[in-house]
Amino acid sequence: MFTLIKNGEVYAPHPLGIQSILVCGGSIVQIGDIDEGELRGISNIDVIDAAGMIVSPGIIDPHVHLIGGGGEGGFATRTPEIQLSSIIRAGVTTVVGCLGTDGTTRHMTSLLAKARGLEEEGVTAYIYTGNYSVPTPTITGSVKDDVILIDKVVGAGEIAIADSRSAQPSTHEVAKLVAEARVGGLLSKKAGVTHFHVGIGTERLGLLRSLMKDYEIPPANIYATHVTRTQELFDEAVELSHAGAYVDITADEKTAEWIAYYKSNGGALSQLTVSSDGNGSLPVFDEKGEMVGFGVATQEMLFNQVVQSVKHYGMDLSEALALVTSNTAKALRLGNKGHVKEGMDADLIILDQETLDIKHVFAKGQHMLSDQEIIVKGTFE
Repeated sequence: MFTLIKNGEVYAPHPLGIQSILVCGGSIVQIGDIDEGELRGISNIDVIDAAGMIVSPGIIDPHVHLIGGGGEGGFATRTPEIQLSSIIRAGVTTVVGCLGTDGTTRHMTSLLAKARGLEEEGVTAYIYTGNYSVPTPTITGSVKDDVILIDKVVGAGEIAIADSRSAQPSTHEVAKLVAEARVGGLLSKKAGVTHFHVGIGTERLGLLRSLMKDYEIPPANIYATHVTRTQELFDEAVELSHAGAYVDITADEKTAEWIAYYKSNGGALSQLTVSSDGNGSLPVFDEKGEMVGFGVATQEMLFNQVVQSVKHYGMDLSEALALVTSNTAKALRLGNKGHVKEGMDADLIILDQETLDIKHVFAKGQHMLSDQEIIVKGTFE
């Protein structure tokens, strides 16, 4: 099956101008001036006229609770598994799953199975091995072995620090875990990152600085998320980016404002990503640490805030798109993702040029969303 996307203004995510894109077998096979007449002999070709639209890489969401999260308010507050249509509607074509707080009633094998199921349904899915705890749950019994032997595992996470719900590990214990993930990545040609959940504790990012200073952990193997909980924490995240670590903003109503602050205060844009925390719980705690309410995170908030950063804070579209495409691909070493380029996976979203609304979504070359209507649904939807 061939797909020709013509007359669209391509952002790769850097701007390429008006180009045509030819897709076949899940990959981008040609970009540029493509003679549609030469393709007329192909019987199974789908043509999308993207005039007045923008073509961008599909969104990579590096922090999603694929099998649900939460439970801090009891068993009834466990959030449900994510569905394919929710992923596609948000313009997401690649997800990275994590467990979160609960590594007892939710299991790594279930997370792996969900990732494989989503792959069968049409999107690309990876996972982190572990959860908040240290030592952390794994599939093989070893973080290093999980990264090396299991294709879907790109690193460890989400490991909780500066949070009352963490296992309160020592810096040495965390360093051993991060080193295992790193060596696993080296031996399997993967990112080998450790994805850190950062809470509101007063230590903030101090433990991560110690990893780099006292244990010689390369900054690129550190990937901190939830960094907008407080102003002090975010300022430390800006500094952490200068060292070469990756920092991730969890999308909410103020994310565009945080992105603007990060840029104006000299944060390294190449080290910043944005994630959804999709299907994770959003617990609200009072000053005594008691949960007083909760919600459920949605993936649609992710691209919404990218759009807001462009419309309301004047960010260049290519810079904003990079936060959810090429930057994330670099952080996680996803070599075929995050760019519109010949030979890359055909993960593409097509946006209305005026509103930046998502009109079409292609995942591995398959047309999943057409004119804002889901055309490929999950198995049980």
